[in-house]
Amino acid sequence: MQLERPAAVTLTEAFWYWLKLGFISFGGPAGQIALMHTELVERRRWISEQRFLHALNYCMVLPGPEATQLAVYIGWLMHRTWGGIIAGTLFVLPSLAILIGLSWIYLAFGNVPFVAGILYGIKPAVVAIVLAAAWRIGSRSLKNGWLVAIAVLAFLAIAIFQMPFPLIVLGAALLGLAGGRMMPDVFKIGGSHAAAKASFGPAIIDDDTPTPPHARFSWGKLIAMIAIGIVLGAAAWTTIALLFGVANPLAQMGWFFTKAAMLTFGGAYAVLPYVYQGGVETYQWVTLTQMIDGLALGETTPGPLIMIVAFVGFVGGWTKALFGADSLLVAGTAGACVATFFTFLPSFIFILAGGPMVESTRDNIRLTAPLTAISAAVVGVVVSLAVFFAEHVFNIAKPVAQWDFIAMAITLAACIALFRFKAGTIKLIFACAFAGLVVSYLS
Repeated sequence: MQLERPAAVTLTEAFWYWLKLGFISFGGPAGQIALMHTELVERRRWISEQRFLHALNYCMVLPGPEATQLAVYIGWLMHRTWGGIIAGTLFVLPSLAILIGLSWIYLAFGNVPFVAGILYGIKPAVVAIVLAAAWRIGSRSLKNGWLVAIAVLAFLAIAIFQMPFPLIVLGAALLGLAGGRMMPDVFKIGGSHAAAKASFGPAIIDDDTPTPPHARFSWGKLIAMIAIGIVLGAAAWTTIALLFGVANPLAQMGWFFTKAAMLTFGGAYAVLPYVYQGGVETYQWVTLTQMIDGLALGETTPGPLIMIVAFVGFVGGWTKALFGADSLLVAGTAGACVATFFTFLPSFIFILAGGPMVESTRDNIRLTAPLTAISAAVVGVVVSLAVFFAEHVFNIAKPVAQWDFIAMAITLAACIALFRFKAGTIKLIFACAFAGLVVSYLS
């Protein structure tokens, strides 16, 4: 039976969906994107498969969290600027509130043996979760041997030769640009299988739906939106600097997380090495152990995984006692909010300013091929992140006698649960936390 096109969705209906998504979007960016695909493409049919993938490829190439940006993009495409702002804000706010609470518990009670045992079990699970995320992203992006080769090259470039990720992105984009001209079928959205696209029935925004007036490109709108973003960011940072001083950790966080949002590519997993470098080594807001613990907490909360920046901001504000020893919770909350605002502001501007240009390239293989190649490169970077965490969790840098073979066993069991039995992330983390408790009490 021929399915009918769904009725138009009001902004109020969209509001309640995005709020619900903010509370149930577990599983990191890969899980969140899959959840949006299931709900918006397959079930509700708000947007077609191809337009969803086109938006996703743009978000994958941008600095910052691709799942959040995808929510902003779809919200904007359906309900103009306010639709995008509502979608992105509701995607983040529940996670921010929950993470502030968990960060307080972590700092107040983290040295209690019970909590320490839980964290010991969770850290190896994080390694498996990142590996599984790489697999999920790769299964969507690596549709042929050429794209697999790009992913392998990206891994070698960042893991072996320590190349900066922006340079890797540029190299992948150049390969995609050349490939789009010489082998267009290979670099179509979705790779060589793009022609075999899924059809879930007519969508509100379908493949042949004309671009709505607000999504049509103009240089005036592009310049105006970029200017608004710059003014908002500059005003917020200047206010913090005037109130607390340029050298205050809050001002430092504002500047650092703006750079992190602007200079790191590949979404949440790819941004973590940069956040580690700044948060641990440069400013010493958190330790390496706290960084991994923060990632574990981020995996147990809904919302974008890059919300680890809120954890870093909270711990930094708390440990630096920004407002005195009697106001640690207030200081931590301020740090979390500052880190979150400056991390996500550029993502909103990237979508609201660049969306119209992206909509105008939907049928231009020469412009979409670089995005496809960059999506492949991101897979290699995510795998390198798993290796980075594994080195520290397993103590591989130390002599073999000091390697943590119990942590390795937990990671192996977690990988089997994820890859073989398709275990959910939350259930896996609870199981590994229990295993950590058992080990800590037996040792």
